[in-house]
Amino acid sequence: MAKNKKETVDKKNDKQQGTKRSWKMTKPQKFVLGCLLVLFSIALLVAFISFYVNGQWQNDQSVVNQLGDRTEVAENWLGKFGAYLADLIIYRGFGLASFIFVRLFFLTGMFLALELSTQKLKNTWFWDIFAIIIVSILFGFFATSAPELGGTIGYELNLFLQDYIGKTGTLLTLLFGLIVYLIFKIKLSPEKIQSYFDSTKKEFKSELDTLKPAVNQPESAYNLEEFSIKEEEENDPEIDNIHIKTVDSQFELNKEALKPTISHASEIELNPVLKPITPKQELPLVSPDEAFVIEKSEEEDIIEENLASRLVADFGLFDPTLDLSNYKFPTIDLLKEYSTGGITINQEELEENKNRIVDTLRNYKIEIAQIKATVGPSVTLYEIVPEAGIRISKIKSLEDDIALSLSALGIRIIAPIPGKGTIGIEVPNKNPTMVSMKSVIGAAKFQEAEMELPIALGKTISNETFVVDLAKMPHLLMAGATGQGKSVGLNAVLTSLLYKKHPAEVKFVLVDPKKVELTLFNKIERHYLAKLPDTEDAIITDNAKVVNTLNSLCTEMDNRYSLLKDAMVRNIKEYNEKFKSRKLNPEAGHRFLPYIVLVVDEFADLIMTAGKEVEVPIARLAQLARAIGIHLIIATQRPSVNVITGLIKANFPARIAFRVTSKIDSRTILDTQGADQLIGRGDLLYTNGNDVIRVQCAFIDTPEVEKITDFIGSQKAYSTAYLLPEFVGEESGINLDIDISERDTLFREAAEIIVNAQQGSASLLQRKLKLGYNRAGRLIDQLEAAGIVGPFEGSKARTVNILDLSALDQFFNNEQN
Repeated sequence: MAKNKKETVDKKNDKQQGTKRSWKMTKPQKFVLGCLLVLFSIALLVAFISFYVNGQWQNDQSVVNQLGDRTEVAENWLGKFGAYLADLIIYRGFGLASFIFVRLFFLTGMFLALELSTQKLKNTWFWDIFAIIIVSILFGFFATSAPELGGTIGYELNLFLQDYIGKTGTLLTLLFGLIVYLIFKIKLSPEKIQSYFDSTKKEFKSELDTLKPAVNQPESAYNLEEFSIKEEEENDPEIDNIHIKTVDSQFELNKEALKPTISHASEIELNPVLKPITPKQELPLVSPDEAFVIEKSEEEDIIEENLASRLVADFGLFDPTLDLSNYKFPTIDLLKEYSTGGITINQEELEENKNRIVDTLRNYKIEIAQIKATVGPSVTLYEIVPEAGIRISKIKSLEDDIALSLSALGIRIIAPIPGKGTIGIEVPNKNPTMVSMKSVIGAAKFQEAEMELPIALGKTISNETFVVDLAKMPHLLMAGATGQGKSVGLNAVLTSLLYKKHPAEVKFVLVDPKKVELTLFNKIERHYLAKLPDTEDAIITDNAKVVNTLNSLCTEMDNRYSLLKDAMVRNIKEYNEKFKSRKLNPEAGHRFLPYIVLVVDEFADLIMTAGKEVEVPIARLAQLARAIGIHLIIATQRPSVNVITGLIKANFPARIAFRVTSKIDSRTILDTQGADQLIGRGDLLYTNGNDVIRVQCAFIDTPEVEKITDFIGSQKAYSTAYLLPEFVGEESGINLDIDISERDTLFREAAEIIVNAQQGSASLLQRKLKLGYNRAGRLIDQLEAAGIVGPFEGSKARTVNILDLSALDQFFNNEQN
């Protein structure tokens, strides 16, 4: 039995030793792991530096969120892996303090690779992590506007500390952490500080002691004229042997007498004796007739401020409104006031509707704990709080029964109201109040709105002026049945922008297939409208011209993105601010960029006649044009799925629905029902991807629009309307340039590039010659007319008819002959 127990114990010990041996790393394993950690630290350093140098924390956000998408390209020097590491450790981690991790991983790798003791390494890890936390919170405390410096952890820890001990307590805690680090890590003690000050004090005293004899000496000691040589030196025979001869005003020394001689070597004293030094007289090396000129190079001028700030100081910020500096905005008096007394509250009507709602719900055994009425211009909102245990869906299903009991035109139930613990029942007023455009434009909420493109749509149920920013939408889709207020809504949008924005700041591209709705705006063509070159009317009524206009806007969008890229900014607001600050050179093609608003009054007619030719450029503009200031407003009276397609809906988050005839149309516009319960005459539902808001659209009549356009049109205007880039479709008939004298000056150079590359495309000329799209297209047309390249072949590059440069030279020689 004892023997068996001993064997069992030995087996257990062997197992434990085997387990310990399995966890112990061998030398090659340590070396490999150390090298891996060193390389990983270098990779971290590259990723972190790229994070700050390239501004990757802004540019690579989409890449980090879509790591699986191979089409996304990261700007980080370490690719998507580096972008992810930098975002995880710096932006979501400790910010600038994360660079200490590079040191930690490098040291750990070196310790493992060189098999050094890890005791010191543990101490290093502890204090470096302590420093990372303190530095991260410090940046989170002082650099709140720069989240990339402190990181998410530093920012959140800073807020956590401030919630409990305040800003002062947080600062004191950080100072205490720094003191702890300095004492225990850097070994800074009061004795060291005191010794440092003592040594500095001693050095200062010694310097003062050396200066005291010189200070106490009389002035005669420094008088060089009274300074005399001792008698022993005057009687020195060696000095007497020095003869100074004058030859042509030059001095010649007896060099033999100056040779050192030692007469009594034993009398030489090794101890140095300090003697007063007589100032040496510099002997002139040139004759008095020759001038001794010292040439000193001039210091270069140092410019303490850059050119942009100096231009701003001299000329001020660039003012885009300077061309029309005397322009006056329309006055509010031009608008008509339709109601002076505001909303009239009919107490009897409110009581009657409240009693009918309560009775109807009681008939279905639904008790109400509380009810409140909010009176709007055309609709009254009754907010009810049901008793506990009542299902909301039960109230929602009684929509038609409540409408029957109230004898109302349309009842809309909101169950529940977002952000409130109540159920809303919207009941139309028997005598609705008209909302005038004058009351909306004159409201302080609109006049004081600090928005890029403010739009005053009307008033909400609570009688508040509803103002939205078109630049934030960024595109707007309006739909509704015929005669429900779409054209009035478009006029309200345009009027809001006319009252708020200068002609230099916004331009309109108006598309009116009906030919009658937007004709009044012809009067402000040279102020606010944009059009294609060589077109008579700025308001587009021909569907064929709409396609060219949309493609021209796509070209304008590409050109603007090129300008933003050269200016190294992200959107039109930053670009214009940089241009106003005179940091962009107009000679390099930069210019002030106005906002462009495309308004299409009847989109269904365009889809029926042009189809994909219209839908594709509109979808492209809707997807990309937000950052460069091109915004779309599309209206249609046919809200069907073949007009408002999925591609259109996906890129138009902001939608306005006037009254429609069916729930299907309401879902097509808003993705929810409710538009079929509106009462018409400007009653609308607005959504921007979140809540649905009911608004009574402001009414503006044709005479009011005419007064506004007359007021603006009578003032000084630009020479022409804002010209969009020229666009000529490849498939349309083009009169090719045949006359040699009218060829572009870069014709031969372009021909050489095309023949060298054996590829006939306008984009190649754009890259090689640094041209715009229009000029490169004209060069391609001229090359086609000359027979150097073949005709247009769709997506393929044009064929090149000349094989080499020698054949091209022969071609030009034949032309000249």
